[in-house]
Formats: sequence, structure tokens, C-alpha cells
Amino acid sequence: MKKIASIYKVMLSGAVLAAMSFQAEAGQTAPTPSPTPKGFECRGEALSGSGAGFKSSQEESEEAAKANWLEKAHAIYPDATWEMAKDSGIQCVKQGLYSKCFANGIPCHPKAPD
Repeated sequence: MKKIASIYKVMLSGAVLAAMSFQAEAGQTAPTPSPTPKGFECRGEALSGSGAGFKSSQEESEEAAKANWLEKAHAIYPDATWEMAKDSGIQCVKQGLYSKCFANGIPCHPKAPD
């Protein structure tokens, strides 16, 4: 039974990689970055976060991806939130009843008053 579970995990991982490479090969161009919102400061390139493994609920997978993104964003701005992120978005890959999501965005925070 463990061998079957291992094979299934490998197949799911392969499906995610195949889906991601298909998107890259499809010629998708990166969207033009939006300007920094007035009153905010944004730093660096977009961060990417994803939860560990596949989840049986897409909502859980989205929340896990946002939480992982937020951990990385807090290393840049301790007061960063997903709602303040510039050019943010979530992409999910489904495999059967399971999904894995990826949260992408540039961390921002309110500027200090001059």
C-alpha cells in the first residue's frame, strides 16, 4: 500500500511540473508591472509562496500559499499583508481531487510620513 501511495505522489508531482512547464512554454508574457500605489513603498521582485504538498480543498491550498508568501514578505517588511501586495495573484493546479496553489506578489507597506 505504501508503494502505491508513493507512486501516486510521484505522479501528482509530475503533473504539477508538467502543468507549470506547459504554461511557461505557452508563451505567456509577464504582465506589465503596475505602478506603486500612492502612500506605499514596495521593494524587490515578486515573491512566490506555496503550501506544503497538495490539499484536498482549493481554499485550504490558497490559504497555505498566502501564508507561505506572507512569511517571506515579513522578512522584507514586518507589516506587509497580502492585501497590500503589488501585482498579487494566485495560481492553482488541480490533480484529481487535490490542488496546489502558488501565491505571487511584490511586498509593500505604508510609507513613513515625511
